[in-house]
Amino acid sequence: MSLTIMRRIAFCAGHRLKDHEGKCAHLHGHNYVAEFYVSADRTDAQGRIVDFATVNRLFKDWIDSHWDHGFLLWDEDREAIDALRTVSPNKLFLMPYNPTAENMARYLLSDVGPYLLGQIVGYELRLARVVVWENENSFAEASDNTP
Repeated sequence: MSLTIMRRIAFCAGHRLKDHEGKCAHLHGHNYVAEFYVSADRTDAQGRIVDFATVNRLFKDWIDSHWDHGFLLWDEDREAIDALRTVSPNKLFLMPYNPTAENMARYLLSDVGPYLLGQIVGYELRLARVVVWENENSFAEASDNTP
């Protein structure tokens, strides 16, 4: 049997979508919410797959350090990168693709999650799903479809 817990983390960040056909081509921001679904096949002595506080600490610390109150930009978006680097201080996080909600969820699932969960010793955890809410009406989801 697989068990799953979820931890929700809110953050604010700016971005723009390079080559977007509408208003998202402009620098703008969102009040995001990311949901992290952590799964395991067994529990610890207390009956948990992992403590919620541990998941919160790791993922919130990462979000706060890298994305919260910063700008997420595609590493090919030279114009926006150069413009924001003229402002001091600045907080830029360069992504290997356009920072859509879908790509943010994918990045958290495939790059960030395994690294962070690997720091929790004694547990066999996997990040099964990440949901990134761009606003209260729109979200994107990335899922690990491996059994």
